[in-house]
Amino acid sequence: MKEVTIREGREGLSHPKIRFTDDEEILIVRRGEPVARILPVNPKRNVRSIKAFLVSQPMQTVPSEDLLMIEREDRC
Repeated sequence: MKEVTIREGREGLSHPKIRFTDDEEILIVRRGEPVARILPVNPKRNVRSIKAFLVSQPMQTVPSEDLLMIEREDRC
């Protein structure tokens, strides 16, 4: 983790591609005390489509009405 002062951080914001292209955290400090943290942007996660998710789910073979009836009978 890099530590930079507020002044160095401001100077880096004028050229962000040069200053903040590393894949590491940057800690902004004022008088030795941390005041901010700049984190790298994580790549966007690959999310499956809803259709692909539904296809991967097992189909229910027993109708839900039958399951509810069995559940109610077990309670009595």
